[in-house]
Amino acid sequence: MPRRFPLAEPVVAETVVPAATGKSFVARAGQHVAVAQRDGGQVVDLFVFSYPEVDEYLSAQHTRVSSGRLFPRVGEPFLSNRRTPIVTLVVDSSPGVHDMLVAACDPMRYELLGASDHASCEQNLATAMREAGVELRVVPQPVNLFMNVPVGPDGSLDLAPSPAGPGDRVVLRAERDVLVVVSSCPQDLLPINNGTPKDVAVAIYDP
Repeated sequence: MPRRFPLAEPVVAETVVPAATGKSFVARAGQHVAVAQRDGGQVVDLFVFSYPEVDEYLSAQHTRVSSGRLFPRVGEPFLSNRRTPIVTLVVDSSPGVHDMLVAACDPMRYELLGASDHASCEQNLATAMREAGVELRVVPQPVNLFMNVPVGPDGSLDLAPSPAGPGDRVVLRAERDVLVVVSSCPQDLLPINNGTPKDVAVAIYDP
């Protein structure tokens, strides 16, 4: 299989998450998790849980309060719902446009948009965790990598196309053993994925 990541480090696992689906990965403390665009313009819903106990998980709201920003900068951690670092952003080769305000799309979201029986990030999360043998007890607010949600001066939110290009990637360092779920967002009724959901690549490696 051709390498999808130009990494000198030993790769522990490497795969493609097909468009509109989700997969789970276990990363050990200190390992790096890279999530990369293949064709560009694709939003990725990212969920991170402590492993094997999953009651502690990446919390967007606790992270925003700690960093004082809508999204951490490179070198800054994402916090858990217990206010402890769970992963740290170590590389961002994209335009740096990400979101931690918007909930994961779910069946009701698509029903309201007139599309019943549509794939969703919430369903992808549940399926990926079930396949990992883990019970999903809560759906955290995701980290929406590569998602463009401009905030207007009046506080309004827009859902704009992702500016991420082919090969753009984000790399996170696991601060403990974690279960990572990556969902290639299936949204095709709004412009966030530039009209068409696409595959994304994931690699776990030892730095």
